[in-house]
Amino acid sequence: MLPVGPKPILEHIVEWLKGSGVSDVVVCTGYLGKMISDYFGDGSQWGVSMTYATSLHPLGIAGQLKTAEPSVDGRFVCLYGDAILDFDLRKVVEFHESKKAMATMVLMNYGTELKYGFMKTDKNGRLLEWREKPKITGFINVGCYVMEKGFFAYIPGGKSYGMKEAFERTKAAGERVYALKVKGEFVDIGDRRSYKAANELYTKKMGKV
Repeated sequence: MLPVGPKPILEHIVEWLKGSGVSDVVVCTGYLGKMISDYFGDGSQWGVSMTYATSLHPLGIAGQLKTAEPSVDGRFVCLYGDAILDFDLRKVVEFHESKKAMATMVLMNYGTELKYGFMKTDKNGRLLEWREKPKITGFINVGCYVMEKGFFAYIPGGKSYGMKEAFERTKAAGERVYALKVKGEFVDIGDRRSYKAANELYTKKMGKV
């Protein structure tokens, strides 16, 4: 519910889902979840149907997702609530379907510059290389998945469980698990610094408009 620009993070997410063709949204809530349900209600103001799956204690990401199982009929999109995304979600769904996957993870390219220089020495302590603030690039999980309802079978109920563990369990069972690299926007809002950056980015966009 933290505002980015004039509206909460979750409102940005709901509007993006609506624009991507999603009509039914289940929000997994916990502590202070009533703030979310009071704000969004049944979702009709945003052109979607919204329901809520609430847990009384922390369950981890996958454990929290498990609470939504009774509200899900078939294939679904799972999103984290602390990031604003913008890419072609329909292409991800098409890829997932073409692979007959149980779960598909969305990846984006990410690069960062390390704060310190890295030193390399031989076994005698002789300096061989000085890499000053090296840059690292790779593909990261942006917290968006397309899943079949069968994925819930790999999440134990009523206990804290992580998404990494759920994916590993799904793979170990021989299920088809894929990842798709996409281009687009990923604004993570997981801490104070990234929240400030998200607001600055939104302000810049509004200025352009």
